[in-house]
Amino acid sequence: MTAPDVFDQARAWIAQDPDPDTASHLRQLVERRDRAALERLFAGRLAFGTAGLRGELGPGPLRMNRVVVMQAARGLANHLLEQEDAPSVVVGFDARHQSRRFARDTAEVLAGAGVRVTLLPRALPTPVLAFAIRHLGCSAGIMVTASHNPPRDNGYKVYLADSSQITAPVDAQIAAHIAAVGPVDTLPRSEAFTVAGDDLVDAYVAQVVSLVGDRERRDLEVVYTPLHGVGYEVLSQAVAQAGFAPLRVVAAQAQPDPDFPTVTFPNPEEPGAMDLALAEAEAMDAALVIANDPDADRCAVGVRLPSGGYRMLTGDELGALVADARLRDGVQGTYAASIVSSDLVGRLAAARQQPWEQTLTGFKWIGKVPGLAFGYEEALGYCVAPQIARDKDGISAALVVLDLAARLHAQGTNLLRRLEQIYAEHGWHATGQVALRVSDVAELDALMERVRATPPRELGGRAVHAIDDLAEGYAGLPPTDGVRLGLSGGARVIVRPSGTEPKLKCYLQIVVDWAGTADTTRALAEAELTKLSDDVRALVSA
Repeated sequence: MTAPDVFDQARAWIAQDPDPDTASHLRQLVERRDRAALERLFAGRLAFGTAGLRGELGPGPLRMNRVVVMQAARGLANHLLEQEDAPSVVVGFDARHQSRRFARDTAEVLAGAGVRVTLLPRALPTPVLAFAIRHLGCSAGIMVTASHNPPRDNGYKVYLADSSQITAPVDAQIAAHIAAVGPVDTLPRSEAFTVAGDDLVDAYVAQVVSLVGDRERRDLEVVYTPLHGVGYEVLSQAVAQAGFAPLRVVAAQAQPDPDFPTVTFPNPEEPGAMDLALAEAEAMDAALVIANDPDADRCAVGVRLPSGGYRMLTGDELGALVADARLRDGVQGTYAASIVSSDLVGRLAAARQQPWEQTLTGFKWIGKVPGLAFGYEEALGYCVAPQIARDKDGISAALVVLDLAARLHAQGTNLLRRLEQIYAEHGWHATGQVALRVSDVAELDALMERVRATPPRELGGRAVHAIDDLAEGYAGLPPTDGVRLGLSGGARVIVRPSGTEPKLKCYLQIVVDWAGTADTTRALAEAELTKLSDDVRALVSA
């Protein structure tokens, strides 16, 4: 059968599109006979996978819009109705462009399909949605968010009843249902859904506050930025109830703004994103800087240096500090991290006789770990309380870090000195990344094949003693595209293609024994990591 002409596809889309803006956009392209522009919009459809949906706003099946969202909602409804007689879903949304509208469309389509629906009352952090799933006893949860993507993007994240993200084969099952949905203007819709009250947010905050107990507080000067996202209201409520002094919020970034006007990229890991917060901390000599990304599921922390200025902790450093604190507080269970994260938490867990498990990259895997007590990934994601939700949570992580910093301050020390004590006991673990951007994703296959076919015998002056093809499975993990190179002395390199960008990513770790002082050991670790980075860059660029 011949595929419909792109102009006919556009006209059919316009006929069902409830959004006058996207329909008008397509209509103009049809009238101008702009075939090239239409083919860019209709050359496929946004893939629904374990990350749900994510893409640029605009018309057509390759963009995020009301038609795509309503198709996804009905497809999910049909999947759930196959699984149980009376499914229920809670729907949340952040403050991005169209998030509220997409959430409302989702609620109406789900309710029209016979699913019991609860809609969160306003733009709220992703962790509140993840918590609400089990709190309300729902079959699934949907969060309309694109996390820390650029302003032009939005997304659709789906959770299971245990508050963890979907994984295969559920993603493919839902995707098949979505593909079978007909024109959305014929879908039944209903407003017979419930809008949650503030008591749900209060319940989440109470759970977060319970993590830090009733310890005596010490006032710390802390600067906080939500990066124009939705974290400030909920974190401020938790901070106040836990008895801490109010956070000093960066005024220019305090309120939700979907255009993210003060940052190039609303991700605390990106260069420049923390400039305003660090400048404010410098002006008031704050002890700590804390940031959430726009949907507040990630947490970043900067610490004042004795010599002046601030240093942002890496995701691995903060992961070690939080894991150490939870272990010292007697939190029992399995400690976990993705394989691209540092191995240090494994050493910390072993020292306290607690299980340690590594997973594939992403919280969709970390959240599935049985008996999980704490899990993290190097990209600033932390699950400090699986009983709240089996997903990363930047609000609870921020409060736990604030509590740890206050306790250390009361003892006359701080986060950096505690980290050095950990290194003195377990070795200085330094991690880093080397990334190679390509013009065509097809190049990634060739690069990965070259690494597999001719792996190096030495990197950074360390012998390569183990070569593991992750596509064949590694340490009992599901197969994935990647290669792990084990080096002498506890070092390793993992090479894998990015799941979201045309980029090859290499995750590096070296371990250096304590050399008498923090300064000396740090210098050795940095030199070793630089040497390894140079060799890895040469390996993938040759």
